[in-house]
Amino acid sequence: MISAEEFDRLADLPVDDPAGDMEAYIDHAKTRRPGREVQRVNVDFPVDLLNAIDREANRIGVTRQAFIKIRLADTLERH
Repeated sequence: MISAEEFDRLADLPVDDPAGDMEAYIDHAKTRRPGREVQRVNVDFPVDLLNAIDREANRIGVTRQAFIKIRLADTLERH
C-alpha cells in the first residue's frame, strides 16, 4: 500500500518513465468504470438468428458478445 501523496507523485511522472509504472499498485479485480457497471443478462435467440449474428461477428472480426453490444448501442443511439 502506498500513500495518496506517493500515488499522485507517480501518476504525475511521464508515461514513458519506468519509475511511473503503477501496475503493482492497481487491483484490476476491483477497478470499475463510473457509470459503466455491468449486469449479466441471459437472452434466448432463435438458432437462425444466432447463426446470422455469428457470421456478421466473424466478418467484422469481433466476438458474438461484442457484436450484440455494438448493434444494441448503435440502435439505441439512433432512437
